[in-house]
Formats: sequence, structure tokens, C-alpha cells
Amino acid sequence: MRVVAVIIAWTLLTIGCKSKTQAQKDKTEDIHSNALSFDVEQMTEADKARYQKVLSDFFDSALIRRGFNGGILIAKGGNVLYESYHGFQDPNRKSDTINAQTQFHLASTSKPFTAVTVLKLVQAGKIGLQDPVTRYFPAFPYPAVTVEQLLSHRSGLPNYLSVMEDKTKWNPKQMISNDDVLRFLEQYKPVPMFKAGSRFAYCNTNFVLLALIVEHVTGKKFPQYVKETIFEPLQMNHSFVYTPADSGHVIMSYKPSGALWVNDQFDNTYGDKNVYSTPEDMFKWDRALYNPSFIRQSLLDSAYQPHSHEKPSIHNYGLGWRMLNLPNGKNVIYHNGKWHGFTPAFGRLLDEKAVIIILGNKMNSNMYNMARKAYDFFGDYMQNRVSGGEEETESRTAAATAMPESTVKPAPRPAKKTVKPAPAKPSRTSGKSTAKKQIKKAPEKKAAPAKKKVTATKKKTKK
Repeated sequence: MRVVAVIIAWTLLTIGCKSKTQAQKDKTEDIHSNALSFDVEQMTEADKARYQKVLSDFFDSALIRRGFNGGILIAKGGNVLYESYHGFQDPNRKSDTINAQTQFHLASTSKPFTAVTVLKLVQAGKIGLQDPVTRYFPAFPYPAVTVEQLLSHRSGLPNYLSVMEDKTKWNPKQMISNDDVLRFLEQYKPVPMFKAGSRFAYCNTNFVLLALIVEHVTGKKFPQYVKETIFEPLQMNHSFVYTPADSGHVIMSYKPSGALWVNDQFDNTYGDKNVYSTPEDMFKWDRALYNPSFIRQSLLDSAYQPHSHEKPSIHNYGLGWRMLNLPNGKNVIYHNGKWHGFTPAFGRLLDEKAVIIILGNKMNSNMYNMARKAYDFFGDYMQNRVSGGEEETESRTAAATAMPESTVKPAPRPAKKTVKPAPAKPSRTSGKSTAKKQIKKAPEKKAAPAKKKVTATKKKTKK
């Protein structure tokens, strides 16, 4: 009888454990399902065809026929309006045609993934925006720097891409990890650019440290944690954070001449870069950011607020996101990138729930220009009337920089009526202007946009 009782108890316990495991699995699946759910805007087939036609004409003439090597996806309200892939993973050998499954390095377009990962931990009460970095790393030699200042590039920290090029302090033949960056700062204590919180300066050190904070808090390596909390729930099946184990399995990038862009000692750090993804996965990412089941809307609202006001400008930075705050009340939430020959463009138009995604592996700064001009297909985003002010020329130098100034000052709140066009300021982006048809009911632009002057970029740059 005693043996029978033990067997029964063991059976009940096993059933209970299975039930608990199943409940956890069901809860996880519910979370995944909720994160993927979103409303799709109703569009007529005629409207879709009209968008497809003008977008195809626009990109074919001004980008694709000019040596573009990559993928493009444009969508609105959950509807894919244009998707196209061109070129080869190795453009010199013309091998392995680029397709919807080709995974591109996102460069600094990776930063929003890091920011949202941190904000989800803020939501869970595991990280505080006002926490000093020393809470997580007591030996960190800049005690005034906070998590929020890392996210908004207001920390004043020196850029590791510059200070670790000192051959007397780091062997350039030795690859650098995130832990190496922290140890270097702790050991050598390089002079900060400015007092923490006093101004904006784009600095990749900030996001390397944020990835380390995520690892410290969760007890998991950053690539694995992002996989479990973002890529898997959103079914971004072709996205991952690069580690040395992926070497040899990812595509390389190329210079405009077609020459291979050789990797260097900085290619293993993540948080600031090293997410690989596809246009279709990035579309899933965009859609998830409209879903409060994935992340609380109030946190995203804080991420989309300008955090730097030292210089009047339509350009600003939030928490892991760049933005255009236009004088007619329109706003663009975006983050482009540049690492070696990878020059991704990712722009989100929240009013229309439209997204512009352009990824490639052959350096082509015209990708930024074309993405920016495509905003005007969905509303009056004034892209032929204001300075592009893009960040393609940001380098590894540690100089403190203010946000680019514009001739147009932002309105304190959205205007009810469209303002009169402001005088155009020469753009620093490359590429010739292209006339576009406006799909929305808006007056046609009569003046042709001014030709742009091509801006030279340094070899070692990243934004």
C-alpha cells in the first residue's frame, strides 16, 4: 500500500509539473501571439497598385539602375506596397543572388534594438533610467553618467572607436569585445568629451555599455537575450546578433569601387551594431512597435521625445532613435547606419504607420537620400524644403558635436495647417534629385529640388 501511495503521489507530482510547464509554454505563446498581432489598414487594390507604380518608378530610376546592391521594402498600415531585391552577395563574383532571406548588417540601425531591450527591462523594474552606470559596474570611472544619458548620447564618454586605436594601449591585431571596452575605460580612464548631460555627441561607447548592462541584469549574453525577447517572439527568423561564432556565415560588404571592405579589430562588439536582419524581418519589427503588448506605449513615447535642445534644429535624438521634428507638425522616427560598406536606412512615419526599409552591402550613401525623399509619398514631410542634415559623415573622432542646425525652426506644437515652404538649404546627402508624384491629396510641388553635392566619407566611419 505504501508503494502504491508513493506511485500515486509521484504521478500527481509529475502531472502537476507538466501542467505548470504547459501553462508557462502557453503563456509564452500568448505573449508571442499578442506581440505579432496588429490591425491592417484597409486599402483598395487600386490604391496598392498606384503606390506600387510610383514607388517602383522612383526607386528604379534613381537607385536600382545606379548600382544598388540590396533589398527594399516599403509598407503602410501593415500593407507591403513595394518590395524588391537586386544584386549579389558578392558583387565581384556575381555569386549568390540577393533575395528576401539575405541577412544584412544593420550597422547603427541596430541601436533601436538595444534601446528597446533596455526599455523593456525598465518596464520590468530591473533597470532605472536614472541609474548611474556605477550601479552595475562600480569601477566605472565616470560616476555621473546615467542609463538615460547612454541612450540619448548625452554621456560625454570618449568614443571607444577612437581611443582604442592607440597602438600603445591596444594591439590592433587583437579583436575587441564589449568587456574589453569596459576594462579599457576602467584602466586608462580617457578624458571625457564634456560634462555628462550638458550636450549631445553621438558615441558608440554608450550602446556597447548598454549591452553590458543588459548582460549584467539578466545573466545572459546579449545576443541570446535579444533572440529570446525580440527575435523569437516577433518571428524574426532571419535576424540575429553577430558573435565570432558566426564568422564565415555572414555576407561581407564592399566599397563603391567593388573592392572588399576588410574587417578590423572593432567588428566583434555589439549593442552599437552587429544585428543582422532582412527587410521582411525589419517590417515585423516596425509593426511590433505599434503593439502595447510588446512594449508599453508610454515608454516608447519617452523614447520618441527629443532629448537635446542646445541648438535649434529639426534634427534630434531620443532614446535610441533619431528624429525629424518638422515645423508643420510632422515627425519622422528613424535610424540609419554605416559600418564598412553597409549603409542601411530605416524610417518610420508614425502618422501614416508607413515604413521605409533599404538594406545593402555595397556602400551607397544615396540609400539615405532616397529613403528620406520617399517620406513625401505618404504626406508633407518637406524633404525638398529642409536640410537633409543626415549623419552619414559621423566619424570615429571623439570631438563633441552639436545637432546640425537648420534654417527651419521647429514649431512648439503641431500646426493645424501646413506652413509655407521654407527656403531650401543645400543638403549634404548624395544623389541627384528625382521628381515624384504625391499620392495623398496634396498640392504638387512645382519647383524642382536642388542638386545635391556628394559628400566624401572617411574609411572608418559609423553612425
